[in-house]
Amino acid sequence: MNFNFEQSVDMLKNKDVFTFDDFRLLVEVLRHEKGCPWDREQTHKSIRKNMIEEAYEAAEAIDIENSELLCEELGDVMLQTLLHSSISNANGGFDIGDVITGICKKLIIRHPHVFGSVTVSSTGEVLSNWESIKQATKGSKTATESIANISSALPALMRAHKIGQKAAKQNFDFSSAEEALEKAEEEIKELREALAEGDAEHIEEEAGDLLLAVVNTARLAGVDSEEALHKANQKFCKRFAVVEKAALSDGCMLKDKSAKEMLELWENAKETTKNA
Repeated sequence: MNFNFEQSVDMLKNKDVFTFDDFRLLVEVLRHEKGCPWDREQTHKSIRKNMIEEAYEAAEAIDIENSELLCEELGDVMLQTLLHSSISNANGGFDIGDVITGICKKLIIRHPHVFGSVTVSSTGEVLSNWESIKQATKGSKTATESIANISSALPALMRAHKIGQKAAKQNFDFSSAEEALEKAEEEIKELREALAEGDAEHIEEEAGDLLLAVVNTARLAGVDSEEALHKANQKFCKRFAVVEKAALSDGCMLKDKSAKEMLELWENAKETTKNA
């Protein structure tokens, strides 16, 4: 993007309301040789984790139903998109225009019931068409290729769920959640054996097998494992806070309580937070 740095700085700092074009210009000002050294030095890899963190912070704003925070976090997510586009363009690659064109073309192709002659009668049909078009456009000819296209950067529980869904479309699946649970029970036994052996590598393998079996059990029961674990984490944190508060009210640190006392505090916390 060709622009006058000084004029752009003056124009931007005197605005109260900004457009997308202003946002794009602002990023270019920051990455200009006269701009910010940090912004100028960044690469796709150096800010990779920032993209992930900002997406999760936006997700948290959704979870706590804070629209003001969500507005802010979505801006941070957009910033990451613009930074990556600017970095690419500076190296002779795509720019934000290419990103926008690409997503618009993808959406038009994947909505033939809106932009074509395909007729749908339910959300289920929309999702089925979407998946078929997605597989075709990605060049996946086999189930193996389709599974391989699931991003390895996804959280492991989420990826396991998606892998299970893809395999299920080939009828490669447990017949029910109960059958998957039996597999989980089998994996627990094997994990116990690995623990008895004390082989760290074997323990890791069996622990992974157990987690996968639990994900399959949840999936077949209609539960999203990522969401389930998120809620379990939140519940633990809430109960732990109650346990520690109770210990402090007794005049001691939680770590100084006996195992029996901790268990009693935990059971009390479970009861008091049951409907919270």
